[in-house]
Amino acid sequence: MKNFDTKPLLLVPVLALAALPLIGSGSTWLTLTVAGLAMGMIVFIIASGLTLVFGLMDVLNFGHGVFIALGAFVATSVLGMMGDWTGSQELWRNLVAVLPAMVVAMLAAGAIGLAFERFIVRPVYGQHLKQILITMGGMIIGEELIKVIWGPLQIALPLPEAMRGSVFWGEAAIEKYRLLAVVVGLAIFAGQMWVLGRTKIGLLIRAGVQDREMVESLGYRIRRLFVGVFVAGSALAGLGGVMWGLYQQNVTPQIGAQVNVLIFIVIIIGGLGSTGGALIGALLVGLMANYTGFVLPKLALFSNIALMAAVLLWRPQGVYPVVNR
Repeated sequence: MKNFDTKPLLLVPVLALAALPLIGSGSTWLTLTVAGLAMGMIVFIIASGLTLVFGLMDVLNFGHGVFIALGAFVATSVLGMMGDWTGSQELWRNLVAVLPAMVVAMLAAGAIGLAFERFIVRPVYGQHLKQILITMGGMIIGEELIKVIWGPLQIALPLPEAMRGSVFWGEAAIEKYRLLAVVVGLAIFAGQMWVLGRTKIGLLIRAGVQDREMVESLGYRIRRLFVGVFVAGSALAGLGGVMWGLYQQNVTPQIGAQVNVLIFIVIIIGGLGSTGGALIGALLVGLMANYTGFVLPKLALFSNIALMAAVLLWRPQGVYPVVNR
């Protein structure tokens, strides 16, 4: 920890403060900042598993979006059967509906992730070009299967009743669901840091990211660790899909492909294999998207590409690159 670099931690507050004079109104700035942090936390949940897949497995999985879409659509089915709970004004009853939807979405995405790794990714380990092509093909097939099951049209995914509306801090209106998204994102981050920093599995993952051969020489079956990380990453994508669908309040079969662009920007900014870097990258992307969407709406997507380019000019390997790759 003595050599821990704190400079990247300043990027988020610096960006937030730099946007304040451009927005002008303090209450509007606060509303946009919380919205950006909420968006960033959801993107982090989706990206955190994939960055470990990149870092540990050296797999360019461009099909990650199918797990996002699957999680979102599974949630529509589960929540659709719990209308009495989602329509209640009591928050605890809403949570009783949302939490099972999240669990079922994670289980479904994890199970599909297991099959995806076995039949699509495993035959092309170490072949990056083939990985890109075959995983993109897998995502296209996954999207078509989702259309067969749920249909090709947009499906509404309304927020549960008690999660709608805003809380007010002075003149700033902060949506309740965005606050919940921040809390869930922080919980996922804390859980990942605990697993990676305090458990034997985490030690093996971190060691495997930096030196796979060393881990194998100690007698551990790195292949099983790979599969476990891939399944966990897929499950997190499913959870992120639920939260993104509720964030947008609708889902489409292309929802995963749409979010994929942001995910890869986040991973590149953060550094492959870095959970902390993914968090910083996701928060920067969320804030930039919201600030630019308010000030210069037509440049919202380009702004994140420009942000990535600026970070890479400063640190070509990302803000917290994993060494010895």
